[in-house]
Order: sequence, then C-alpha cells, then structure tokens
Amino acid sequence: MKLLRVGPAGQERPALLDAGGTLRDLSGLVADIDGALLADEAALGRVRAAADAGGLPALDAAGLRTGPPLARIGKIVCIGLNYHDHARETGAEPPAEPVIFFKAADTVVGPHDTVLVPRGSTKTDWEVELAVVIGRTARYLESAEEGLAHVAGYAVAHDVSEREFQIERGGTWDKGKNCETFNPLGPWLVTADDVADPQDLALRLWVNGELKQDGTTAEQIFPVGEVVRYVSRFMTLYPGDVINTGTPAGVALGEPEPKPFLRAGDVVELEIDGLGRQRQVFGAA
Repeated sequence: MKLLRVGPAGQERPALLDAGGTLRDLSGLVADIDGALLADEAALGRVRAAADAGGLPALDAAGLRTGPPLARIGKIVCIGLNYHDHARETGAEPPAEPVIFFKAADTVVGPHDTVLVPRGSTKTDWEVELAVVIGRTARYLESAEEGLAHVAGYAVAHDVSEREFQIERGGTWDKGKNCETFNPLGPWLVTADDVADPQDLALRLWVNGELKQDGTTAEQIFPVGEVVRYVSRFMTLYPGDVINTGTPAGVALGEPEPKPFLRAGDVVELEIDGLGRQRQVFGAA
C-alpha cells in the first residue's frame, strides 16, 4: 500500500493512493498514519480490505498539499557513509561498523515543501536516501532477517546537510544535520509487502535539472536488515521511528572545487523507484 497524509501543515488527513492512481480518504477508518497504526495489524488489515474493495472515498488531489507520510515520529536514526561509492568520492575508508547520528523529528517536512538554507550557510548539500519506517518494537535483534521483519515500510528521504556546520565547526555531525526543514519525507510510506527487495532500489537526484546522484541500494555497505539489527543493539526502536540509511555518490561535497553547494532559488528533485518523487525549491532562512 501507498499511505500518505494530505492537507495544510499540521492539519493533514490520512490517505491512500490506490492501484489506479486515485487518492483515497482514510480518515473514516484511521485517525492518522503513525506508529500506532503501523503496529496494529488488524487496523492495517482493515485498510487493505477497504482498498481492495474499492469503497474508499476519492479525494480531489488538485491543489492539495502532500505532507510527510508519517505523523508523530519518535526518532530519526541516520547512517553515515553507508554506500561504497559515496565513501570513495569523499576519500573516506568504508566504516567497519555503521556510523550513527540523529536528526530531530521536527526537521521533517513534506516532500514538496520549501527547504531553508540556514543563515550564514555556504555549504548546504543534498543527499537522496532510503528511509526505513519501523513497525514493531526492535530490541537486541539477532539477525538481519529479524531486522527486516521489524520494518513496516519505506519512503524517500532527503537528508539535507550543511557541511561546514557538520565537519568544520567541531563536535558531532548533528549541527549540520538538524537545521529546520532538513528532512523532507515522502510522498508515500510504501508498506514493506510492496517492496520486493530493499537492496534493489534505484535512487536519483537532480539539481536545477542536472542529474547529480544516480545510485542503487545494492551499493549499501550495511544493508537494511543489518542496519536495523545493529541499531537495535544500542537503542530500542519503536513503531514510528525512522532510519535514514545513507546516500550514494554524487553529493556536492564529493565534487571538485568550486563545489556547487545549494543556494536559495535552487530546485532539487529526487526519487526512488516505486517510492515516489520529491521536488523542493530552496529558500532563505
């Protein structure tokens, strides 16, 4: 299923995109798309049955904003340097274990919302990523297979980053990752049963119409199931938590000088096969 949330910011309603591409209203069935729903197999079953029966009310998508597909996100765990090609382009050694950092849930915006270049920024960068949404509490998992079994679904994430704040200003990466609007998410949360192999997804990103990233999750150093298993050994993952699983090659940081970092007015488009497409116009904070 393709689950999403539509409407003004803070007033989104739950919806579903059916097999024919029609937007359907779920507000008569569920309160929202959140961790509570994803952990409730009975409720998800009712949504699937209603979608299959074709009786859900249609919504007019014209002029309707698409919000983040997940409400009340608990935490966003991010995996750094998780693609072989990205490690090569930045001159980094592939890590022996996953590199973990965090994004605050309040960085999440809709897939087509404006992204703000921070004040004083000269090195705002792009990163298309596969986001994993947790559907079952994951604690001390033993195998990658268990890790995959705890995934409710997948989405497109844009892990916007400010490289000076991240790398040159001391401390951890978090200063360069948590600026407002730095995590567009969506358009859809595609349930795990509709993603045959999370290690066989193509990711692409364009800046002002120029293709910058053209990768595949097959290049991940630590695949999705292993990432979930690994993270669960250090913290408990709950339904509605998100893991951003890293970016492939093609970021501005990896280009020769002068590196083409983002400015207000730039347009970034990104997509993952089967998970939808985002488009953001960058503005000034």
